Amino acid sequence: MLALFTEFATWLAYGILGLDPATRIGTSVHFFIEDTTKILFLLVLMIYVIALARAALDLERVRAYIQSKNRFAGYVFGSGFGAVTPFCSCSSIPLFLGFTSAGIPLGITMAFLFTSPIINEVAVVMLWGLLGWEFTLAYVVIGMTAGIVGGMILDSLGGERWLKDFAAKAYQKAKDTAHEQSGDPELPKRRTMSFAERHQFAKEELKDIVGRIWKWVLIGVGIGAGLHGFVPDGWFADNLGSGQWWSVPAAVFAGLPLYSNATGVIPVIESLIVKGLPVGTTLAFCMSTVAASFPEFIMLKQVMTFRLLALIFVILLANFMVVGWVINAISPWIFTGF
Repeated sequence: MLALFTEFATWLAYGILGLDPATRIGTSVHFFIEDTTKILFLLVLMIYVIALARAALDLERVRAYIQSKNRFAGYVFGSGFGAVTPFCSCSSIPLFLGFTSAGIPLGITMAFLFTSPIINEVAVVMLWGLLGWEFTLAYVVIGMTAGIVGGMILDSLGGERWLKDFAAKAYQKAKDTAHEQSGDPELPKRRTMSFAERHQFAKEELKDIVGRIWKWVLIGVGIGAGLHGFVPDGWFADNLGSGQWWSVPAAVFAGLPLYSNATGVIPVIESLIVKGLPVGTTLAFCMSTVAASFPEFIMLKQVMTFRLLALIFVILLANFMVVGWVINAISPWIFTGF
């Protein structure tokens, strides 16, 4: 079915608009039309389906489940919940405060916060449509692993002591309340939503998410189309793609001053890879742009002390560098199509 988008882009760019496929502008416009129509179609379909399923989620029971299981299962859940929620770093912060106020351990909350900007259903749909299931699976596994490892490290270091006073007090109060109620096996059940109510929820979710991200789709695909059509072939490979160890840290630090969400950065991933930048170096750059940018840390300063922010910053950068080096090492055997 995805071939239909290629055919439509060819018809519109080369047939209706009369562009020459041998020119850079023709190639760029074809890329833009194909990826934009493909992404928007998949987004509408997948966001509705996932929102329909999410409407049945009972957060109170989720919290009780997390607290009843071992800590590692909590890290996996926190990271997994971050992966299926369509939040950028700025909108994740209110949820971070909500989790903290509910007494959920900081490591589990941070596993959510680390993963949420990097992975969501939007990112998965776009990656699948643009680069295939192998790359998508690797991206999801890498992003969730980074969140899990980061949460485990923060818990082992007792990171909750470095929350701002108001957040630390709310966290401690919730822990004390949960301890007092731990002997009560009863948990009030949330009323089950009818299909009509879930459908309405999914429609509102679809309208809200698409309304917020459509411009990022256009911006991201536009940047990708520019790279695809106008950057000379081999430029990235010649400058950052020869396997030098320093190219991965350089890519990570290059992404720090920038800010994007997964929706805007994924078309750039495709173009960078096509232009010769190694897969690991590309992932390191894009993860840094999405999850460790300076704008995000300015927002996080509202709820964390400088010490905790610095620790999170180091954990993220170390994770991204390791990811870049490892993926570059194994990519010849995994990503044979790139």
